[in-house]
Amino acid sequence: MGVFEDIVRTITDNLFSQVAILIGLIALVGLALQRKPIEEVVGGAMRATIGVVILNIGIDLFVGGLVAFQAIVSSAMGLEPPAAESTLAEFNEGPGSVVPLIIAGGFLVHLVIVRIFPAARFVYLTGHLMYWMAVVLAASIVEAFGEVDRWIVAGAGAVIIACYWVLQPLWTQPLMRKVMGDDSVGLAHTTSTLALAAGYGARALRLGDPVRHDSERLRLPKALSFFKDITVSTAFVVGVIMLVAIAFADAAVVDEQMAGSAVLPWVWGLLQALRFAAGIAILLFGVRMFLAEIVPAFRGLSEKALPGTKPALDIPVTFTKAPTSVMVGFIASTVVFLVLMGVFALAGWFVLVPPMIMLFFGGGAGGVFGNAVAGWRGAVFGGVLNGVVLAFGQWIGWGLYGSTAPELATLADPDWYAVGWILLGLGSLLAPLGAAGVWVIAGVVLAITVVVLVVLGRRGGGREVLEAVEEPAPVLVGVDGVDAGDGPGADGATGTAGERSAAADASRAAADAARPAELRVLAVCGAGMGSSLILRTTAEAALADLGVAARLDHTDVSSARSASADVVVAQATYLDELGDLAPVMVPIDSFVDRRHVEQRIADALRRKGWL
Repeated sequence: MGVFEDIVRTITDNLFSQVAILIGLIALVGLALQRKPIEEVVGGAMRATIGVVILNIGIDLFVGGLVAFQAIVSSAMGLEPPAAESTLAEFNEGPGSVVPLIIAGGFLVHLVIVRIFPAARFVYLTGHLMYWMAVVLAASIVEAFGEVDRWIVAGAGAVIIACYWVLQPLWTQPLMRKVMGDDSVGLAHTTSTLALAAGYGARALRLGDPVRHDSERLRLPKALSFFKDITVSTAFVVGVIMLVAIAFADAAVVDEQMAGSAVLPWVWGLLQALRFAAGIAILLFGVRMFLAEIVPAFRGLSEKALPGTKPALDIPVTFTKAPTSVMVGFIASTVVFLVLMGVFALAGWFVLVPPMIMLFFGGGAGGVFGNAVAGWRGAVFGGVLNGVVLAFGQWIGWGLYGSTAPELATLADPDWYAVGWILLGLGSLLAPLGAAGVWVIAGVVLAITVVVLVVLGRRGGGREVLEAVEEPAPVLVGVDGVDAGDGPGADGATGTAGERSAAADASRAAADAARPAELRVLAVCGAGMGSSLILRTTAEAALADLGVAARLDHTDVSSARSASADVVVAQATYLDELGDLAPVMVPIDSFVDRRHVEQRIADALRRKGWL
């Protein structure tokens, strides 16, 4: 067994422990199983791998600036950072090296469960959160049970995390259906507990009416419209915090963090804020890049091996439904967090750092799900909840993960706290059992998961419910601008069949002459990740049904401003920001409704004379 273990360990350390390579391999296999051309298989796998590398560069960029940010904010507020026994980097080099095994094994178990139980309706596809939840799980086991054999951590961890990936999209689906309007996609994000608390909490408190108080009916002042851009809003908020902190921080602390920089402190502070925002922009670009490959690859796997299942995707897929509520939630979350920082400072407690990414995505999630139930008042409620959870979560979590990876308390979403702390609590009770206690937890979690799936299946919560939401039929567009088979055209024109046929031929010839041979179509959303990718996929199918040759891409609203396209498809609020970027601008309400997207594109192309 020694030689075998050495071989497995070598493969693990040099292959599975490299997340970029792991994701690339998954994309490679998924595309190959779809019998894609070799150039698409190789290109897709490479782009997925490079996307993860870019993601990690972005993380390194803004996380690297957190040290200085933390020191200055702490000095300004008179806070003393607690000492840490370990760091995340040290943990990943030691016990955390098992994380890739947990991911690989967990995803295999996840697919098996989904294949066996019809009620397990969704395949979890948010790759970067697969990694982070595996880190949280491994750290929780080590904190609770000490140094446990890596194979035990890998095996039990794979079972536990697979069950989380199965159940998490299910417990959010009732609210997700309310947000999205159907069951076509699920939510795969570690803000799920916040989404539940925001949605059901707002309903229980009867905060408002989702129609009458819909946040999308609110109009932000034009002077605040820049908050729709995550990189700009992040740079602005972090910059303001940094400038205020520098003004009140000890001069010696500021000089130490500036490390001999020749610029003025306030200029240095602004540059740090811009660096932070740039890191997020790079991170989001990397996420877009690997999601563009991994999602289709995973979809191919699910279609071939797991018929009837639906994809569960990243939280930005919901942001297109209520972009104003995203900003409401983000601002409410940030304000509450900063207020609590002051309260904690006065109480002598410590808050490590305002986690801007978690404040944005978590606040946005709370805003969207709160808005779906109670309008803008629910959005505010959801944002406030996120700020409270992150503030208290950091304070409590830093100590709980002090001997492994205290940074998990700051780079955290609500599910990190919920799942991690439950495991820590169970681990403290079962610690006398040693390694056997880890298997007990895994067995209990698996048993609960099976019971839930069986009950849901008997209640009709299986795939047949999803399959009842049929793919919309294509719109058959005639050259006169009405559905094929209708009588007179939209202009009420009549005439013989021969006259109408001749006119149609002439109209088609004119359109073909004016329209590019291959349209460049750009799908746009706020963050440029899950939602724009879904819109791109839906638009691709719609254009194919219309018989229009097109090359499609997807991006965020900031990057779109410098892009070149013939057609832009996006929510109306983003089209307003982009102005006359393309000859054809198509407003889209539902990113997953193929019939709706097709009709909107057809109408826009017809007005342009391109259809």
